[in-house]
Amino acid sequence: MQVQLRSISVERKLLVCLLMKGPSGEQIQDFHDKISEKFEFVAHHEGVHRFCFTNKSPYHETIDFDVHVGHFTFYDQHAEDEHFNPLLEQIGKLEEALYNIQFEQHWLEAETERQAIVDAMRRRAVHKAFFESAALIGASVLQVYLLRHLFERKLGFSGV
Repeated sequence: MQVQLRSISVERKLLVCLLMKGPSGEQIQDFHDKISEKFEFVAHHEGVHRFCFTNKSPYHETIDFDVHVGHFTFYDQHAEDEHFNPLLEQIGKLEEALYNIQFEQHWLEAETERQAIVDAMRRRAVHKAFFESAALIGASVLQVYLLRHLFERKLGFSGV
């Protein structure tokens, strides 16, 4: 079994120590005062491997710790075509899925733009309707005023 510690990163660039022990308690790796580190080791025995981080700083730190585990039964065994064919099939499926996602994303962006245009047109139509209604009401009030004023004058001239 091969275990690969992909990365250790600590916020604020403070130094952290890592002690790694095997299943029987023997020390496998020991790193002191590291900001980030990547290492590989081969576990020769089955069991629980312990990773102990120590922080000499008084501050609480967040540590990103990534372990990749791979099983190798024969070190001299080479990869063959039948090992790659399932992987290539999965890559093809992922490529198709990614294309579908990009197409849908493009469609959603276009739909969002169309919706924004429709919303702007709706707002303009509402404003125009209010303006036209106000103009009609104003014209009606002006007509009523002018007609009353006209009839008051006629009544005023005809009466002695």
